Amino acid sequence: MTSNKFDLEERTLKFAQRVNAYVLGLPKNIANLENGRQLIRSSGSVGANYIEANEALGKKDFIMRLRISRKEAKESRHWLRLTLPDGGQLEEQKYLIQEASELVKILSSMINKTSTK
Repeated sequence: MTSNKFDLEERTLKFAQRVNAYVLGLPKNIANLENGRQLIRSSGSVGANYIEANEALGKKDFIMRLRISRKEAKESRHWLRLTLPDGGQLEEQKYLIQEASELVKILSSMINKTSTK
C-alpha cells in the first residue's frame, strides 16, 4: 500500500494543480467564476483530505478521510461538467473528468481494502 499511497498522493496534488490551471483559462463570465471557485475548493480538498489520510490517524479516521476524498472527487467531476464551454468539452476538461473518475475508483478500492483488513 505504501507505493500506491505515494502515487495517489502525487496524483491528487497534480489533479488539484491542473484543475486550478484549467479554471484560470476559462472565459470570465459569472457562471464560470462561480463554478470555478467551487471546482477549486472541491479538487483541492481531494488532495488535502487524501494527504491527511495516513496510517497514523488510525483505521477509522483513515477510512473516513478516504471517503471524504472520494466525495470531493465526485464533486470535482460534477463541477467540471458544469463548466462546459458552448462548443463542447475541451481536451483538458475531458482529461480532468477522466482523472476525477479514476481517483474515485482508486479511493473506492482503497476504502474496500482497508475496511476488510
